[in-house]
Amino acid sequence: MKGYHIRDLSLADEGMRRIAWAEREMPVLRQIRERFAQEKPLAGLRISACLHVTTETANLMYTLQEGGADVLLCASNPLSTQDDVAAALVRDFEIPVFAIKGEDNETYYRHISAALDHHPHITMDDGADLVSTLHSSRREVLPGVIGGTEETTTGVIRLRAMQKEGKLEYPIIAVNDADTKHLFDNRYGTGQSTIDGIIRATNVLLAGKTFVVAGYGWCSRGIAQRARGMGANVVITEVNPLRALEAVMDGYRVMPMLEAAAIGDIFVSATGNKNVLDRPHFERMRDGVIVANSGHFNVEINLQTLREMSHRVVKVREFVEEYTLTDGRRINVLGEGRLINLAAAEGHPSAVMDMSFANQALCVEYMAKHHASLAKEVYPVPQEIDHSIARLKLRSMHIEIDELTEEQREYLTSWTMGT
Repeated sequence: MKGYHIRDLSLADEGMRRIAWAEREMPVLRQIRERFAQEKPLAGLRISACLHVTTETANLMYTLQEGGADVLLCASNPLSTQDDVAAALVRDFEIPVFAIKGEDNETYYRHISAALDHHPHITMDDGADLVSTLHSSRREVLPGVIGGTEETTTGVIRLRAMQKEGKLEYPIIAVNDADTKHLFDNRYGTGQSTIDGIIRATNVLLAGKTFVVAGYGWCSRGIAQRARGMGANVVITEVNPLRALEAVMDGYRVMPMLEAAAIGDIFVSATGNKNVLDRPHFERMRDGVIVANSGHFNVEINLQTLREMSHRVVKVREFVEEYTLTDGRRINVLGEGRLINLAAAEGHPSAVMDMSFANQALCVEYMAKHHASLAKEVYPVPQEIDHSIARLKLRSMHIEIDELTEEQREYLTSWTMGT
């Protein structure tokens, strides 16, 4: 057993119960695990994973382990770790885990360094902190790395920036961009879990509130859809004219954030950008507003500026900090501005993570087989993997679909048949 750093090993019993509960909702990953256990496609590979340490992640780690991999896990966010799950992974699966919920920034990066001490052949990242650390301060580990995967929109953006600058040193598959990931995980997972996190943190009634969503990408679409479903009056802010137009066509009010700041009751940012909520917005917000972030990093709300504008900061609930401005107005920030769905709740439902983590498992297998022929670039998930996961998911839901006839296939590939 290798070293580990977790909160409390005695929490493992509860962690095992919750891991088993999540596994019931992950039939696709279960089928992959059964095949991996027989074929051992990852035998001899060391994998360092920097992911949210949740019940769903535990099932992914077990799947990789059953495939023959030597796995190590660290947290991809200081507030996203479920300590009982970390304990179960260490005690019952003998997987080294370096993650403690609420860890400070120094500990967070010490844990990432521990993951790199594993000298991985494959990296598995959620936000690209593991990859960026590897490429900056731990370059001695690079020669042994053959490939990686990335889970999030934010991470893919960072990796493509590295590729553009010629800094990326090995091939990485953008799991986030798989249709069976972003169309479902980002929309239905983030939508439900973000609302769940806000309600658990505050216990506020959404019906009748003006709910402002920054951005209208897949995550924001899901948040807006769920907020509207609970009776909120949803406002969308955007910088992309096409997405703004789509939001209008979907029936939402669209306006600049500066205008929305004056009328909103609850603000959620999910853009992947920094300072989406900033001084000009804080100056216009009404007393008692709630501000939350559902983007990967805690940069979307300018908390430093908000702190400078405040004469008092008080923790009023477990995941709520009340900033009192010099004019007496109060702004309530949830979960320290970090991912509210994981800071205050349990993250995405297991059923949707089933598809996301099936992509992770199959892409690791693909990388193990094909890394030698891949350039140092960010690659999409192969379509055959995406479609196979969709078929497995449908089958697990007892849903059958049609197949093209030979005549239809021929028609779709021909240019000679017209009217």
